[in-house]
Amino acid sequence: MDYMNIYNEWIEKATEDPQLVQELAAIKDDNDAIYDRFYTPLKFGTAGLRGVLGAGINRMNIYVVRHATQGLANYIKKKYGTGAVAISHDSRINSDLFKIEAARVLAANGIKAYITEELEPTPVLSYLVRHLGCVAGIMVTASHNPAKYNGYKAYGEDGCQMTDVAAGMVFDEIQSLDMFEDVKLCDFDEALKDGSIEYVKDAVYDSYLEEVKKNQVNAGICKGADLKVVYTPLNGAGNKLVRRVLSDVGMENVIVVKEQENPDGNFTTCPFPNPELKEALAKGLEYCEENDADLLLATDPDSDRVSIAAKRKDGTYRLYTGNEIGAMLTEYILKCRKSLGTLPEAPIVVKTIVTTKIIEAICKKYDCELKNCLTGFKYIGEIILRLEQKGEEDRYVFGFEESCGYLAGSYVRDKDAVVASMLICEMASYYKKQGKSLVDIIDGIYEEYGYYLNTTLDFYFEGAEGMQKMAGIMDGLRGSAPADIAGYKVVSVADYDTHIATDLLTGKTEKIDLPKSNVLSYTTEGGHCAIVRPSGTEPKIKIYITAIGSTADEAKAITDKIAADMSAYLK
Repeated sequence: MDYMNIYNEWIEKATEDPQLVQELAAIKDDNDAIYDRFYTPLKFGTAGLRGVLGAGINRMNIYVVRHATQGLANYIKKKYGTGAVAISHDSRINSDLFKIEAARVLAANGIKAYITEELEPTPVLSYLVRHLGCVAGIMVTASHNPAKYNGYKAYGEDGCQMTDVAAGMVFDEIQSLDMFEDVKLCDFDEALKDGSIEYVKDAVYDSYLEEVKKNQVNAGICKGADLKVVYTPLNGAGNKLVRRVLSDVGMENVIVVKEQENPDGNFTTCPFPNPELKEALAKGLEYCEENDADLLLATDPDSDRVSIAAKRKDGTYRLYTGNEIGAMLTEYILKCRKSLGTLPEAPIVVKTIVTTKIIEAICKKYDCELKNCLTGFKYIGEIILRLEQKGEEDRYVFGFEESCGYLAGSYVRDKDAVVASMLICEMASYYKKQGKSLVDIIDGIYEEYGYYLNTTLDFYFEGAEGMQKMAGIMDGLRGSAPADIAGYKVVSVADYDTHIATDLLTGKTEKIDLPKSNVLSYTTEGGHCAIVRPSGTEPKIKIYITAIGSTADEAKAITDKIAADMSAYLK
C-alpha cells in the first residue's frame, strides 16, 4: 500500500473537518507519523472498528466511519434488499458526530436509521435492534479504552455483535469502495423531515427497563436492607438507566460520584476508564470512605461492564475481579432460584474459555449445565439464540466473561451493566439482611470450592511494528510450546486456531468444537492453566492465568511463578 499517495489524497480531499486538516498539515515532514496513519486501514472485524482518533485510514474519523457504513449499507442491500438500522453512542469524543454521519450514509442508501437522541448503554442498542425489527445495529464506542480511542461496533439482526462471516462480508464491501468517491451521503435535517432518519421514542427505554426488572431473583429484597451504595458511571452512558433501575427495585441510598456523573469523553478523573483497574475506581473509593458505604458500583463508559468493591469489617474496601463477581452471582442466582422454585428444568450457565473454572464446581452443585464458548459476548448471545430457536430460551439463567461482563435473561444479546448492577445490589441486600457482607460471601465460596486465583496480564504492542511482533509471538509459541510452566509439567495444549487439543501424556488429539480463534491454552499438572490470546479490540496480548491452591497465599505463589515464565515468551 502506497501510504504517501494516500496521504496526499487526504490532503486534497479530506477537507471537511478542520482538526483533521490541521493534523494532516502538521505531519507533512514526519514520515513515521504519516506511515502510522496510512500504512493500513482499520480492519472491520467482529468487534467492528476501534482505533485512535485522528486523521488517516488507520484512525477513527468521519471518513473512516462513512466508509465503513457504506460497506455495511451495501452488505444490507445485497442480503435484505432494504431494512432499518439502530444507532447509538456513548460519551466518547466525536461519538455523537459519528452516529450522525453513519445515519446520513444509511439514509442516503435507502436504509432507515433509528438513532438515539442522547448517549445510551451498549445493551440498549442490542435491545433496540430486536425491538424495532432492524437488520443491523451500530454502537459508537470504544468501551473502556483510554480517551484517545473511539470505535464502531456492528450488530446483526439477532442483536449480537456481527459474526466472523458477516463481518468478513462487510469488510470485503468496504475494501471494494473508494473512501471519497463511492460513499453516499444525505443532509441530516432533510432526512429527519422525510423520516429516513428517526429518533427512538422514550417509551422504548421504559420497555427495556421492564425487561431488565423481570430478572430480579428476590423482588423487593432491596427495600429496607439499609444498603449504602456509591455509584460511578465513569463519565459514561450508565448514569440515567442504572440509577433508574436501582430506584425502581427499592435501593434507597445511592450516592453518585459527582466528578464522574456526567458525560466527559476526556475522562478527566479516570484516564483509563476500565472498571477492572483500581485506578479507575480511585474517586469512587474516596466517596466510599467518606460516606462509610457498603458497596462501590462502577460501570464503564458504554455501560456494558460493571465492577465492585465491598467494605471489610475493618472499614477498608476489597476490590473484586470479574471472575469473583461472576462466581458470586452464579452462586446467588442458582441457590435462590432453586430454593424459590423458579429455576427452570435443565438450567444453563454460559462462560467463556478464559473465565474461572470455579463455575464448573458451582454448576455441578446445583445440577446446572455449563457451556463454554470463545471470548466475546457474541458467542454467549449465539448460545441464547440457538436456545430461542428451539423454544428453550428460558433454560438460559446467566452468562458472563471474566472482564466484568454479565447477562441474566434473553432480552438482549450482549453483556449488560444495567441488569448486572441491579442483581449485584439485590445480592448484597439479600446477604446484608442475613448479617453478611460480600467479603464474607467470596470467602465462603473459596472455602467451599477451593481457592481459584485468576489473573490477567496485558502486554501492549503499539503501532505497525507492534502488530507484526504480536503475530511473531503467537507463531513462535505455536512452533515451540513450553514443556513446563513454573516447574509444572504441561499436560495438554489446545490451539483454537487449528481446532486441535493435544493430551501430551498420551499423545491423543481431539477436535475443539468451537469457531476458529487465535488462542493457545496450556494446562499443567495440578490443573493450573495459562491461556495466551491477542486482544480483539486493543494492541495487546493477554495471558489468562489460573492457579488453584488451598489458600490465597499458595495460589498467589503459583500465579507469580507462572506469570514470570509466560512473560518471558512475550519479550
